[in-house]
Amino acid sequence: MRIIIITQNDPFYLAKNLDHLFANMPSYVQVVGCVVSDVSPFGKKGSFLGNTLKTWRIFGTGFFIRYGIRFLLAKLNSRASVLHTLRRHGISRIELTGSINSEESIGLLRAKSPDLLISIAGNEIFRKPLIELASEGCLNLHTSLLPKYRGLMPSFWVLKNREKETGVSVFYVDEGIDSGPIIVQKRILLDGMTHEKLIRESKRVGMEAIIESIELIHRGDVNLIPNDDAEKTYFSFPTREDVKAFKSAGARFY
Repeated sequence: MRIIIITQNDPFYLAKNLDHLFANMPSYVQVVGCVVSDVSPFGKKGSFLGNTLKTWRIFGTGFFIRYGIRFLLAKLNSRASVLHTLRRHGISRIELTGSINSEESIGLLRAKSPDLLISIAGNEIFRKPLIELASEGCLNLHTSLLPKYRGLMPSFWVLKNREKETGVSVFYVDEGIDSGPIIVQKRILLDGMTHEKLIRESKRVGMEAIIESIELIHRGDVNLIPNDDAEKTYFSFPTREDVKAFKSAGARFY
Protein backbone atom coordinates (compact mmCIF):
# COMPACT_ATOMS: atom_id res chain seq x y z
CA MET A 1 0.00 0.00 0.00
CA ARG A 2 1.48 3.33 -1.10
CA ILE A 3 0.74 6.18 1.30
CA ILE A 4 1.31 9.94 1.24
CA ILE A 5 1.29 11.82 4.57
CA ILE A 6 0.13 15.46 4.70
CA THR A 7 1.27 17.35 7.80
CA GLN A 8 3.06 20.46 9.07
CA ASN A 9 6.44 21.08 10.71
CA ASP A 10 5.12 21.33 14.26
CA PRO A 11 8.20 21.37 16.55
CA PHE A 12 6.32 20.44 19.74
CA TYR A 13 4.49 17.16 19.22
CA LEU A 14 4.54 15.81 15.68
CA ALA A 15 8.16 14.79 15.06
CA LYS A 16 8.20 12.24 17.88
CA ASN A 17 4.78 10.86 17.04
CA LEU A 18 5.45 10.60 13.32
CA ASP A 19 8.65 8.75 14.20
CA HIS A 20 6.50 6.23 16.10
CA LEU A 21 4.03 6.01 13.22
CA PHE A 22 6.68 5.36 10.58
CA ALA A 23 8.51 2.83 12.78
CA ASN A 24 5.31 0.84 13.33
CA MET A 25 3.74 0.90 9.89
CA PRO A 26 2.65 -2.54 8.65
CA SER A 27 5.21 -4.26 6.43
CA TYR A 28 3.03 -3.86 3.33
CA VAL A 29 3.03 -0.05 3.65
CA GLN A 30 5.37 2.22 1.72
CA VAL A 31 5.27 5.90 2.62
CA VAL A 32 6.08 7.32 -0.81
CA GLY A 33 6.23 10.97 0.26
CA CYS A 34 5.22 13.56 2.79
CA VAL A 35 3.85 17.07 2.32
CA VAL A 36 5.18 19.28 5.12
CA SER A 37 3.76 22.79 5.46
CA ASP A 38 5.30 25.43 7.68
CA VAL A 39 3.90 25.33 11.20
CA SER A 40 0.69 27.36 11.28
CA PRO A 41 -1.53 26.97 14.36
CA PHE A 42 -3.94 29.60 12.98
CA GLY A 43 -4.09 28.08 9.51
CA LYS A 44 -2.36 29.44 6.42
CA LYS A 45 -3.86 32.91 6.63
CA GLY A 46 -1.85 35.75 8.16
CA SER A 47 1.86 36.38 8.59
CA PHE A 48 4.09 34.67 11.13
CA LEU A 49 4.42 37.94 13.07
CA GLY A 50 0.67 38.50 13.00
CA ASN A 51 -0.04 35.01 14.28
CA THR A 52 2.63 35.40 16.97
CA LEU A 53 0.96 38.56 18.27
CA LYS A 54 -2.43 36.85 18.05
CA THR A 55 -1.11 34.03 20.27
CA TRP A 56 0.10 36.54 22.87
CA ARG A 57 -3.19 38.47 22.89
CA ILE A 58 -5.34 35.38 23.26
CA PHE A 59 -3.32 33.16 25.59
CA GLY A 60 -1.41 35.69 27.67
CA THR A 61 2.21 36.50 28.48
CA GLY A 62 3.06 33.35 30.49
CA PHE A 63 1.84 31.01 27.77
CA PHE A 64 3.51 33.10 25.08
CA ILE A 65 6.93 33.11 26.81
CA ARG A 66 6.82 29.38 27.65
CA TYR A 67 5.98 28.24 24.15
CA GLY A 68 8.07 30.95 22.52
CA ILE A 69 11.18 29.64 24.29
CA ARG A 70 10.25 26.06 23.43
CA PHE A 71 9.74 27.03 19.81
CA LEU A 72 13.15 28.71 19.61
CA LEU A 73 14.89 25.77 21.30
CA ALA A 74 13.17 23.35 18.93
CA LYS A 75 14.35 25.43 15.97
CA LEU A 76 17.91 25.07 17.25
CA ASN A 77 17.49 21.30 17.69
CA SER A 78 17.15 19.75 14.26
CA ARG A 79 16.08 16.44 15.81
CA ALA A 80 12.81 18.09 16.88
CA SER A 81 11.97 18.71 13.23
CA VAL A 82 9.47 16.70 11.22
CA LEU A 83 11.96 16.99 8.35
CA HIS A 84 14.60 15.22 10.45
CA THR A 85 12.10 12.42 11.12
CA LEU A 86 11.52 12.03 7.38
CA ARG A 87 15.26 11.83 6.69
CA ARG A 88 15.66 9.27 9.46
CA HIS A 89 13.11 7.00 7.82
CA GLY A 90 14.24 7.66 4.26
CA ILE A 91 10.96 9.36 3.32
CA SER A 92 11.06 12.08 0.67
CA ARG A 93 9.44 15.46 1.17
CA ILE A 94 6.98 16.51 -1.52
CA GLU A 95 7.58 20.23 -1.93
CA LEU A 96 4.58 22.24 -3.09
CA THR A 97 4.80 25.86 -4.21
CA GLY A 98 1.12 26.73 -3.77
CA SER A 99 -2.10 25.38 -2.34
CA ILE A 100 -2.31 21.63 -1.96
CA ASN A 101 -5.54 21.86 -3.99
CA SER A 102 -3.90 23.48 -7.03
CA GLU A 103 -3.63 21.57 -10.30
CA GLU A 104 0.17 21.62 -10.00
CA SER A 105 0.07 20.13 -6.50
CA ILE A 106 -2.46 17.49 -7.49
CA GLY A 107 -0.18 16.52 -10.35
CA LEU A 108 2.82 16.13 -8.07
CA LEU A 109 0.86 13.96 -5.66
CA ARG A 110 -0.68 11.87 -8.43
CA ALA A 111 2.79 11.16 -9.82
CA LYS A 112 3.53 9.21 -6.63
CA SER A 113 0.62 6.82 -7.42
CA PRO A 114 -0.69 6.77 -3.83
CA ASP A 115 -3.28 4.25 -2.68
CA LEU A 116 -4.10 6.34 0.40
CA LEU A 117 -3.63 9.91 1.65
CA ILE A 118 -3.42 10.59 5.39
CA SER A 119 -3.69 14.08 6.84
CA ILE A 120 -2.19 14.68 10.30
CA ALA A 121 -2.54 18.35 11.30
CA GLY A 122 -3.00 19.43 7.70
CA ASN A 123 -3.73 23.15 7.51
CA GLU A 124 -5.93 23.46 4.42
CA ILE A 125 -9.47 22.39 3.61
CA PHE A 126 -9.24 19.65 1.00
CA ARG A 127 -11.20 19.94 -2.24
CA LYS A 128 -12.78 17.13 -4.26
CA PRO A 129 -9.89 16.45 -6.69
CA LEU A 130 -7.53 15.89 -3.75
CA ILE A 131 -10.04 13.85 -1.74
CA GLU A 132 -10.60 11.53 -4.70
CA LEU A 133 -6.97 11.31 -5.81
CA ALA A 134 -6.05 8.02 -4.11
CA SER A 135 -7.93 4.77 -4.77
CA GLU A 136 -8.43 4.02 -1.05
CA GLY A 137 -9.42 7.59 -0.21
CA CYS A 138 -8.13 10.26 2.13
CA LEU A 139 -8.03 9.95 5.93
CA ASN A 140 -7.74 12.60 8.61
CA LEU A 141 -6.88 12.38 12.30
CA HIS A 142 -9.05 14.55 14.56
CA THR A 143 -8.49 14.71 18.31
CA SER A 144 -12.07 14.47 19.53
CA LEU A 145 -14.89 11.97 19.57
CA LEU A 146 -16.66 13.10 16.44
CA PRO A 147 -19.24 14.38 15.70
CA LYS A 148 -18.64 16.31 18.95
CA TYR A 149 -16.00 19.03 18.90
CA ARG A 150 -15.54 19.40 15.19
CA GLY A 151 -13.32 22.29 14.20
CA LEU A 152 -10.26 23.77 15.86
CA MET A 153 -8.42 23.09 19.11
CA PRO A 154 -10.71 20.38 20.52
CA SER A 155 -8.25 19.72 23.35
CA PHE A 156 -8.83 23.27 24.61
CA TRP A 157 -12.60 23.10 24.38
CA VAL A 158 -13.10 19.73 26.09
CA LEU A 159 -11.12 20.96 29.09
CA LYS A 160 -12.91 24.31 29.18
CA ASN A 161 -16.26 22.50 29.09
CA ARG A 162 -15.21 20.11 31.87
CA GLU A 163 -15.73 16.97 29.85
CA LYS A 164 -14.85 13.70 31.58
CA GLU A 165 -13.49 12.09 28.45
CA THR A 166 -12.43 12.84 24.92
CA GLY A 167 -10.68 10.79 22.26
CA VAL A 168 -9.46 10.60 18.70
CA SER A 169 -11.24 9.85 15.43
CA VAL A 170 -9.77 8.71 12.13
CA PHE A 171 -12.26 9.39 9.36
CA TYR A 172 -12.60 9.57 5.60
CA VAL A 173 -12.30 13.18 4.46
CA ASP A 174 -15.25 14.63 2.55
CA GLU A 175 -15.90 18.20 1.44
CA GLY A 176 -17.24 19.24 4.84
CA ILE A 177 -15.29 20.05 8.01
CA ASP A 178 -14.59 16.92 10.10
CA SER A 179 -17.81 15.45 8.72
CA GLY A 180 -16.78 12.26 6.93
CA PRO A 181 -17.59 8.71 8.09
CA ILE A 182 -15.38 7.41 10.90
CA ILE A 183 -13.16 4.32 10.67
CA VAL A 184 -11.66 4.19 14.18
CA GLN A 185 -12.36 5.99 17.45
CA LYS A 186 -10.41 5.64 20.69
CA ARG A 187 -11.42 7.17 24.02
CA ILE A 188 -9.21 9.06 26.48
CA LEU A 189 -10.19 9.71 30.11
CA LEU A 190 -9.27 13.28 31.01
CA ASP A 191 -8.86 12.76 34.77
CA GLY A 192 -7.25 16.12 35.56
CA MET A 193 -5.00 16.27 32.49
CA THR A 194 -3.38 19.54 31.54
CA HIS A 195 -3.84 20.85 28.02
CA GLU A 196 -0.22 20.01 27.21
CA LYS A 197 -0.52 16.44 28.49
CA LEU A 198 -3.79 15.92 26.61
CA ILE A 199 -2.22 16.99 23.32
CA ARG A 200 0.66 14.58 23.88
CA GLU A 201 -1.68 11.74 24.79
CA SER A 202 -4.11 12.36 21.94
CA LYS A 203 -1.30 12.49 19.38
CA ARG A 204 0.11 9.19 20.72
CA VAL A 205 -3.28 7.48 20.69
CA GLY A 206 -3.94 9.03 17.29
CA MET A 207 -0.92 7.30 15.75
CA GLU A 208 -2.23 3.94 16.98
CA ALA A 209 -5.65 4.76 15.52
CA ILE A 210 -4.08 5.55 12.14
CA ILE A 211 -2.19 2.24 12.11
CA GLU A 212 -5.39 0.38 13.01
CA SER A 213 -7.28 2.20 10.24
CA ILE A 214 -4.66 1.22 7.66
CA GLU A 215 -4.90 -2.41 8.74
CA LEU A 216 -8.70 -2.39 8.48
CA ILE A 217 -8.58 -0.87 5.00
CA HIS A 218 -5.94 -3.40 3.90
CA ARG A 219 -8.08 -6.30 5.13
CA GLY A 220 -11.25 -4.86 3.63
CA ASP A 221 -12.78 -4.96 7.10
CA VAL A 222 -13.91 -1.36 7.62
CA ASN A 223 -17.17 -0.95 9.58
CA LEU A 224 -17.93 2.75 9.39
CA ILE A 225 -19.10 4.69 12.42
CA PRO A 226 -21.68 7.39 11.59
CA ASN A 227 -20.55 11.00 11.93
CA ASP A 228 -24.05 12.41 12.41
CA ASP A 229 -24.51 16.11 11.62
CA ALA A 230 -27.54 16.16 13.94
CA GLU A 231 -25.23 15.46 16.91
CA LYS A 232 -22.35 17.72 15.95
CA THR A 233 -20.81 20.54 17.91
CA TYR A 234 -18.35 22.89 16.26
CA PHE A 235 -15.70 25.19 17.74
CA SER A 236 -13.31 27.76 16.30
CA PHE A 237 -10.21 29.35 17.81
CA PRO A 238 -10.73 30.62 21.35
CA THR A 239 -10.88 34.28 22.26
CA ARG A 240 -9.23 35.93 25.23
CA GLU A 241 -12.56 35.59 27.06
CA ASP A 242 -12.61 31.87 26.32
CA VAL A 243 -9.14 31.53 27.82
CA LYS A 244 -10.34 33.26 30.99
CA ALA A 245 -13.30 30.86 31.15
CA PHE A 246 -10.90 27.93 30.59
CA LYS A 247 -8.90 28.95 33.65
CA SER A 248 -12.03 29.66 35.68
CA ALA A 249 -13.18 26.10 34.97
CA GLY A 250 -10.03 24.86 36.71
CA ALA A 251 -8.33 23.78 33.48
CA ARG A 252 -4.58 24.25 33.12
CA PHE A 253 -2.41 24.66 30.04
CA TYR A 254 0.63 22.99 31.67
